Amino acid sequence: MAEINIVCDYPHSPRKVWRAVTEPELIPRWTSTGKGARAVGFRPEVGNRFQFVAKPMPGWRGIVDCEVLEVRAEELLRYTWVGAEGEAPSYVRYQLEPTPEGTRFTYHHTGFTGIGGFAMAKMLGSIRKKMLTVGMPALLADLDETGALRRDAAEQGGR
Repeated sequence: MAEINIVCDYPHSPRKVWRAVTEPELIPRWTSTGKGARAVGFRPEVGNRFQFVAKPMPGWRGIVDCEVLEVRAEELLRYTWVGAEGEAPSYVRYQLEPTPEGTRFTYHHTGFTGIGGFAMAKMLGSIRKKMLTVGMPALLADLDETGALRRDAAEQGGR
């Protein structure tokens, strides 16, 4: 079974990183380095069903169906991921750990099966790596310490 595991250290508090990954209006700001998905209907509450919606492209309808499985504020978010109708779910986990310098963020996506799953994990892995090493740092720089978007960043629509 293929999986994606990316670990990034950010010089920001877990509170700020948590807000960046759980506030629906902020999510497209860090995912824009990938396909710019919007989290439609997302709430960090167990049982919440939501969708990531992006521009469709050949072979993909532009929608990922998800359900929140586990939440521990500022520590853990785990949800299912179904990229195509009828597909078995895979599983995404965001884990945040405080460090002396800020936050260690671990992105883990598992449950890819078969040769198609291997190819999907490879493709998604490179997209996620760019999101977390380019998009996320840019967003975190645009947030104040409470996790609110700075006025100048809001007016510019992000970086």
